[in-house]
Amino acid sequence: MFATQSSSGTPAEYVARRTETVGQMFLERVARNGDKPAFFHKESGEWQPVSWNEFEERAGAVASYLLGLGLQLGDKICMVGSTCPAWCYCDLGGQLAGAVTLGAYPTLTPKQLAYILDHADTKVAFVEGIEEINKILARRDELTQLEKVVVWNTDGAEQLMEAHDWLVSFDHVLGTRVDRAAIETRTASVDPNGTAIIVYTSGTTGPPKGAMISHANIITIMRDQDEAFSVLEEDVSLSFLPMAHVAERVLAFYGRINTGMPTYFASSIAKVLEEVVEVRPTVFGSVPRIFEKAYAKIMSTVEQAPPGRQRIFRWAEATGREAVRLWQAGKPIPFLLKLKHRIADRLVFSKLRAVFGGRVRYFITGAAPIAPDILEFFWAAGFPIFEVYGMTESTVITHANVPGHVKLGSVGRALSVVEDKIAEDGEILVRSQLVFQGYYKNPEATADTIVDEWLHTGDIGKKDEDGFVYILDRKKHIIITAGGKNLTPANIENELKAADPLISQAHAHGDKRKYLVALITVGAGEAVEWARQQGRIDGSTADGHIKALTENPLARSPELEALIREVTRDPEVRDRIVAAVKRANEGLARVETIKKVHILDREFSVEEDELTPTLKMKRKNIESKFEETFDRLYDDASFGLVVVTA
Repeated sequence: MFATQSSSGTPAEYVARRTETVGQMFLERVARNGDKPAFFHKESGEWQPVSWNEFEERAGAVASYLLGLGLQLGDKICMVGSTCPAWCYCDLGGQLAGAVTLGAYPTLTPKQLAYILDHADTKVAFVEGIEEINKILARRDELTQLEKVVVWNTDGAEQLMEAHDWLVSFDHVLGTRVDRAAIETRTASVDPNGTAIIVYTSGTTGPPKGAMISHANIITIMRDQDEAFSVLEEDVSLSFLPMAHVAERVLAFYGRINTGMPTYFASSIAKVLEEVVEVRPTVFGSVPRIFEKAYAKIMSTVEQAPPGRQRIFRWAEATGREAVRLWQAGKPIPFLLKLKHRIADRLVFSKLRAVFGGRVRYFITGAAPIAPDILEFFWAAGFPIFEVYGMTESTVITHANVPGHVKLGSVGRALSVVEDKIAEDGEILVRSQLVFQGYYKNPEATADTIVDEWLHTGDIGKKDEDGFVYILDRKKHIIITAGGKNLTPANIENELKAADPLISQAHAHGDKRKYLVALITVGAGEAVEWARQQGRIDGSTADGHIKALTENPLARSPELEALIREVTRDPEVRDRIVAAVKRANEGLARVETIKKVHILDREFSVEEDELTPTLKMKRKNIESKFEETFDRLYDDASFGLVVVTA
């Protein structure tokens, strides 16, 4: 009833089984599918198809342009922009030219983007438009290896294009004559064990690290792609997740090349729930946030419905959940309950499925946890959502719940090409041909991550008797937002503390949340000096507090504690903190920005077990101790200080 998926149709042909590199896989798909649609995109409100032959012609033009520049085997090119056909042309054009391709999020700040371009030794960058041009211009002098910047959309950038000869329009690149002989020679020389792509991922501290993923890594997962989810020739998907993320890049994009499944490129993230009804996909992959938003919208709509409709919905929901719980417990579902569930489906659930087009065979979610309660509801409503697990360093996916083998709340079992185990400290370890080559220019971090062939995932978990793995915690404190973005809190907190000397400590919070908030503390010495300047205390009292702090930085007399409380509650101080956080946000990517803060009336302390003896924050303890505070920041509109409207 719940554990199977419809598979009526013609199985897709997996071309990766006859190829060894990404470029070869693409050319094999073109040879087999030719005039069939590779994808659709909207023009003037209408979906326009692009065939595999047209795809190859444009990717070939990109490859020929790069070869004409003298691009050598293994040189790096980078795509910076939203998910769209141009991103794909450039990625595959780079692969056909024997380049190592990488992506960068368009939301990065100039500093962050420049770091990736420079660190990766990027020779050519393909960017979306004027916003990305300006980011590169702001740091152009630092990018000594960057030779050309190709612009997809030159609207508004005409003067800049004329002023800088290193700026090139994408139309010019697409006009390059395709040199198929040169492309064939270059693709034949690509080493299957060489690096195909570099994916930059946040670490626990410091700048992002570039994970090197080989052709062999990618082809390995492609050859057994149907182990988890079979694809039919009739299947179609909707694409909207960032191409810079390994899941959309490898599992979705390269997976479609492998299977030949066409996709529709959403006009924007805001249009996804509108266009999914138009496209009516049969396969739908997303981060949990999309499902959480759909769930919230459903429940909000129900609350506003007439009492009679509410009762019908609640009856259907209870019926469906009861059936799901029996299924998950391995117990038979009584005939009467099955009958009630069919009625519930006809009255309620079938209408809900129309929100996603009404014909999705299965949903796939990963990159961040999803609440079991939400999963249970969607399964009850006939939405088969399969949680999967993996990381950039394991190419994309190592574990999956699959049709016939599902345990809600788990991330499934290891794939057949993956060996896993739980270390003594609870960390999940993985050994497989999917494990990446290492971090670019960072052998020390590589050695810490791959030990005796085992990839250390940084996740704490457990494995049950059936081999299903459950994620319990993060060994290293990386925030994974509800949107699936990995963020390094230390970097964000350093920006906050640097924004104003009043801020002594900052704790960013947002794991499994839709945006970030922070706890802020005011330094004792700074509070004293501010109070002195404002005439709140006299000079003698201030000198006494400073003398005590100099002798013992951790000392807090009752008088000083009272002063800190008074200062943190002052409207002028609160406005100053908000202004400081806004300044810090300017140096952060959009997804890293702090939307709301709460100023504590004291600093974190060793005595309260919030700091180590060396005054480093004990993140887990702070998260636990201030759990209610964090909840209020999200749930209570009157609590905390709003920095940016969420």
